[in-house]
Amino acid sequence: MKDVFSKNPEFYKDSYTIYVCGVGGQGIIKTSAIIGNGAMNEGKNVVMSEIHGMSQRGGVVSTELKIGNYKSSLIEEFGSDMIIGFEPIEVVRSLNKANKDTKILININPIIPPNIGSQKNSYPNIDETIAILKDNYNHVHTIDGNQIAKKVGSLLTLNMVLLGAATADETFPISKDNIISSMKDNLKPKAHEMNIRAIEKGYENVKSLTNF
Repeated sequence: MKDVFSKNPEFYKDSYTIYVCGVGGQGIIKTSAIIGNGAMNEGKNVVMSEIHGMSQRGGVVSTELKIGNYKSSLIEEFGSDMIIGFEPIEVVRSLNKANKDTKILININPIIPPNIGSQKNSYPNIDETIAILKDNYNHVHTIDGNQIAKKVGSLLTLNMVLLGAATADETFPISKDNIISSMKDNLKPKAHEMNIRAIEKGYENVKSLTNF
């Protein structure tokens, strides 16, 4: 799996680690709950941790999920199998969790922090940032999650767009059908139809590619 785990490969052969990051209000905690519930529905063990910033004001939010024979919920340095990034620069902040073969899924739409513009800071150029990531990591996929979510019917479905995209990767440990079932367990019935469309559109976006 990864060099850091080479001492006991049997322990990790059926494991999978997911780092989810973004800012408050993007549905990151709910996304992680749906992943965890979906994994448990497939009979897998799951441990999860959450880190909240000023989540109601666009502060940093991240979760770490470890599926398999784990006790600790914290992902080791360079130990993430997948990073699901709701905001580009939050992906950059998370790279201590990534290795060359980590699957990195990035929503390309930035959320500019309030201090940008009021100080000498400036938000990095997205195209340049993504180009650097692709030069250094083997599996980087960008997705205009906001646009897909709006076409589905609501920006609030962004998290399901990204989750659907994640399930399209052949290494993702939970089937799309189980993710949809878990979504239904976690959201109100009136939201099911739109969120199913969001999952399907995210899935189709990645399935149309060959390099993720």
